[in-house]
Amino acid sequence: RDKFNKYITELDRQRFLAAYVREATLIEPRVTIRACRDPDDDKFLELAVDGKASMIVSGDMDLLTLNPFQGILILPPDEFMDYPIADIS
Repeated sequence: RDKFNKYITELDRQRFLAAYVREATLIEPRVTIRACRDPDDDKFLELAVDGKASMIVSGDMDLLTLNPFQGILILPPDEFMDYPIADIS
């Protein structure tokens, strides 16, 4: 997306995405969640619950207002950057 051009080069984005794809785990949600005031965001909660995530990182206020959700932290990017790595499970 063009909005990221001022923060990171195209090459660095491609490298990040390649590493992300290598490390990612495909999750097929089995649960149906209807908790977010924006129904389009419920899919992120479903993925986090079925993927046994410890955290969701998002700038979306519809998700952030649910923090924590079923024991899953929901943090904005700036708080995530300050979060102690040892506390992420």
